[in-house]
Amino acid sequence: MKVDCTLYASHHMKTVILIAYILVSLWAIGAIIYHGRRPSRSISWVIAILALPFLGALFYYLFGMNRRKFKFFNNKEFKRRKRYHYEGDTKMEGTAPDFGSDTRKQRLSRLVGTCSETRPATGNSITVLQDGGETFNALFKAMEEAKESIHVQYYILERGDLLDKMLELFQRKIAEGVVVRIIYDSFGSYRLRGRPKKKFRDIGVKIYPIMPIRLTNLLFSLNFRNHRKILVIDNKIAFTGGVNVSDKYIKHGGELGKWKDTHLKLEGPIVNDIHLVFLKDYYFASKQGDFKVEEHLTEQPKTGEVAAQVVAGGPDSAHPTIMYQYIGMMNRAKKSICIANPYFLPGEALLEALKIVALEGVEISLLIPKRSDSIAAKFAMFSQFEELLEVGVKIYMRDDFSHSKILIVDDDLVSIGSGNFDMRSFELNYEANILIYDEKINAEMTGEFLAICERAEPITLERFRNRSTWLKFLEGLFKFFKPLL
Repeated sequence: MKVDCTLYASHHMKTVILIAYILVSLWAIGAIIYHGRRPSRSISWVIAILALPFLGALFYYLFGMNRRKFKFFNNKEFKRRKRYHYEGDTKMEGTAPDFGSDTRKQRLSRLVGTCSETRPATGNSITVLQDGGETFNALFKAMEEAKESIHVQYYILERGDLLDKMLELFQRKIAEGVVVRIIYDSFGSYRLRGRPKKKFRDIGVKIYPIMPIRLTNLLFSLNFRNHRKILVIDNKIAFTGGVNVSDKYIKHGGELGKWKDTHLKLEGPIVNDIHLVFLKDYYFASKQGDFKVEEHLTEQPKTGEVAAQVVAGGPDSAHPTIMYQYIGMMNRAKKSICIANPYFLPGEALLEALKIVALEGVEISLLIPKRSDSIAAKFAMFSQFEELLEVGVKIYMRDDFSHSKILIVDDDLVSIGSGNFDMRSFELNYEANILIYDEKINAEMTGEFLAICERAEPITLERFRNRSTWLKFLEGLFKFFKPLL
């Protein structure tokens, strides 16, 4: 009788688990069908839910939910971010560029402005920094000269020589009366927790994580990252781009060697706009209700002739800002498009837009690193190449690892920033790019891009079709997960 009871209990438990699995799976699949926007992504999640009992549904709950559709970003934490928007009209008067009859630039700037609540401004001086050593020399020189404030925001603040040097510099500047504020992504800078963070606080740095990962806010933090890289000194000089604070950019180490990346030094009216991105993030991260954003923004003198526009977007934006910016730029190409990106996983809409432009006769070149820090991303990226090569896109592989995110269109448009060509940058990350409307900087960037392509290894359609069956299988496998990467 005891054996019968044990068997009954075991059978009953299996039935309960099966019913729970069916209910959880039906809930998840129903949510996908009702709220899903992209069929390829929806199918991937449905298969994952069926293939991974309970885990698939859990992963969808944490990583796959369309929180824009569910209005998750209307909770009190994200209302804090949206609550304060400084209208800097009085500080931007006289800075609007004259695009004349150039409807390309007029429409593109209007698209970006609608999505990111920014306007193009002229009178700027922009310096392109192409090397890690050059970038950090410029960063530390500017911070050494700070008189009032140093505002720092990075996805990754990694322990090493650069971070130690920054700590020592901040200690001296704080002693001089300079206020130092730091915000960092709690996932990208997870090694900053504990003693390293305490060192900054002990010397007087106001340092806060953005969207700290805790059980109480897991839904709102785990899958949404702040990927921006911004440094502002005295509201006079700003830096932004793709470079994180990591010794990878100044030292050779590991299989990828010393990383390459592109960063920008900004002076002029655009400093207010990129500074505003930082200030709103700091206001959100610090939870300081008395923090006055407008007190940190001042009228900016014209320092040059460059017209540029900040492109800032995130998961609480009304539209996928970075994706719309890239598609908007490519749709306005007349002659050429140059793309440099280590994670080229554009999604169906951008991929189709790229193919259409190529078929219209626009010359498109894609530059990627031969080696990658993400095997999954590399195979998924290669799975798209045959259809791009078939429509005439030229693809080159550089020997060094470049982390740059660059889009160059024709002779007068350039985008440099933190936004990758992937769904994470389009839908899940807070990103910041600088859209530059300038022929001189375009010529500089185009020359550098073409010079690298000449030294790089081209991928031909014939050679690509003859790759091994095993590689084709791996690419096909990871292509299945591309919408989830």
